[in-house]
Amino acid sequence: MAKILTGKEVIDSLNEELRERSKALEEGGVTPTLGIVRLGERPDDMAYERGALKRAENTGVSVQQFVFDQDMTQDELLDEIDKINNDDSIHGVLMFRPLPPQIDDETVRNALAPEKDVDGITDMSMAGVYAGSDTGFPPCTAEACIQILDYYDVDLKGKNVAVIGRSQVIGKPVAMMLIGKNATVTVCHTKTEDMADICHNKDIIIAAAGHQGTVTEDFLSPDQTVIDVAINFDDDGNMCGDVDFPAAENIVDAITPVPGGVGTVTTSMLMKHVIEAAEKANK
Repeated sequence: MAKILTGKEVIDSLNEELRERSKALEEGGVTPTLGIVRLGERPDDMAYERGALKRAENTGVSVQQFVFDQDMTQDELLDEIDKINNDDSIHGVLMFRPLPPQIDDETVRNALAPEKDVDGITDMSMAGVYAGSDTGFPPCTAEACIQILDYYDVDLKGKNVAVIGRSQVIGKPVAMMLIGKNATVTVCHTKTEDMADICHNKDIIIAAAGHQGTVTEDFLSPDQTVIDVAINFDDDGNMCGDVDFPAAENIVDAITPVPGGVGTVTTSMLMKHVIEAAEKANK
């Protein structure tokens, strides 16, 4: 049976570290602060926001909420972002997307100062990931994958990794972060031929296709570590990932569950980035 790589263990360890770093900032007169920008009241945005507020409280991060009408104009939103960019008391920003149709996503997300882009949504943050620099921050979900692997001492140096998915949020950035850890990475996607054969021979699979049942038994082999990033729902409304978990549990060496895996660590990465941003701003 596979070892289950739960997010809770990672979070508990990380929260302790983050509380210590927040306390050190507080002793220096700085409160690490996250600004949350939300337009309207989409249920999924509000659910994530509630989780972020709880995680912030657990890690010593203060939160300022900027809630606007979903009918606000692009210029009005840009004005608000400019104010936040120039507010030294706010160290990081979480902006919920997708934005309403009257607002151009590319223009607005790139108006955010990269040093406050703790969710990795600007082009400058993505350039930082690709260049291996500390410009901005990587997307939180991509970094959550790396955090889990590091916590459970999964050595990446020289290992062969298959990343399934090529999105800007997970697939592409996590591939670059894995390369930065000296892994050899193959990125698979909807046009990849013989994907099962490719994945079967890999040491690690990171499944981020966003489609239930993408990774079946023929993708898997003993001694593999599987990180299942996706959040899907089956016909009965139960949350599940991309991987056939019952099959994988009997084959691979280790696997993250869904729910209870990568998704739970993502919000902790957001708080980690806020604290890092506060530390950088107050050196």
